[in-house]
Amino acid sequence: MADVEIIARVERRRKWTAPEKAALLAEVEAEGGKVTVVARRHRISESVLYNWRAAWKAAAAVMQAPVTPPFIPLGVFGGSSCGDTAALAQPQPPEPPRPVRVSDSGVGGIEIVLPNGARVSVDAFVSEKALSRVLRAMKGAT
Repeated sequence: MADVEIIARVERRRKWTAPEKAALLAEVEAEGGKVTVVARRHRISESVLYNWRAAWKAAAAVMQAPVTPPFIPLGVFGGSSCGDTAALAQPQPPEPPRPVRVSDSGVGGIEIVLPNGARVSVDAFVSEKALSRVLRAMKGAT
């Protein structure tokens, strides 16, 4: 019987640099996404390549996420000269426009309610051509 020598060694965990990882992932893409082929060629586990690819995609998604700028309140400086020390005025919300009712004008008027709920109020001094254009535009917007 022949003497057989068995040499057993424990293989340490390999450390991969970022360029090596990128090269392997590029190779996976060049193979058409076949992780199995690249893993066998380099004798590494498929799960390692899948994990690297998932981490790379997550990092790419974070880098492309739009960053919203912080809100900066603006105001108006008081005074007419540049040397005045003025504080920023707190911006006031604009007042909503008060709807003008036909009865407010005092002169005979018309309020037209369209089927979509829009209202057009005019007084006796409105131009017929202008009113016709407005009504056609409102009809086209429905």
